[in-house]
Amino acid sequence: MTVASDPRVTDRVHQELRDRIFAGDLPAGARLSVPALAERLGVSRSPVREAIVRLVHERLAREEPRRGAVVADVSLKSLIAIYEVREVLEGLATRLAVENAGRRLLRTLEEVLGEHERAVSAVDLTAASEADMTFHRLIREAADNAEVVRMLDDVQTQVRLAMRTTQVTGGPKLAIADHRAIVRAMEAGDPAAAEGAARAHIARLRAVLAGQAGGPR
Repeated sequence: MTVASDPRVTDRVHQELRDRIFAGDLPAGARLSVPALAERLGVSRSPVREAIVRLVHERLAREEPRRGAVVADVSLKSLIAIYEVREVLEGLATRLAVENAGRRLLRTLEEVLGEHERAVSAVDLTAASEADMTFHRLIREAADNAEVVRMLDDVQTQVRLAMRTTQVTGGPKLAIADHRAIVRAMEAGDPAAAEGAARAHIARLRAVLAGQAGGPR
């Protein structure tokens, strides 16, 4: 009989492994050995095994013959395809969020933009990335559509995985200008303009990635 592990321990192990993957401590192709990770994290094997199953489901890991689970990677070609999907979803989320864009949300977005600008000025790429993700998270949550949030969460996970090894040239400064355009459209209460600004933002980033890949813009 298999004894289920404590869900709280599994959650903690899962988050720890996610953090290590995004930080690059567990690079692409690294083998996720259950015994080794259990020893390193000071837990039994069951929560590690269950956490790895979650990582595979999230496409942060994949199963390989004779090797077991390894940390996944995202090719530049796949990332560009992800951005094509992201453009549509971010546009929809922003359009929906306009209906819920009260002063409190708009003030928070302005605060995050300020944090983003300070991080870019200080060349703090980690803080800039966090501010960027927070900006988009606030908008998708304001959309108040569980399916849109779920799909964009999945997209964001893949983007974070890819960005360990792929950088968008000029991305941080480009993002700030685009984010300001999005907020202006939201402040004006214009759903179509807000959607257009969000889609243009992602499309520009995708074009930069395509250029880096040597493909058409």
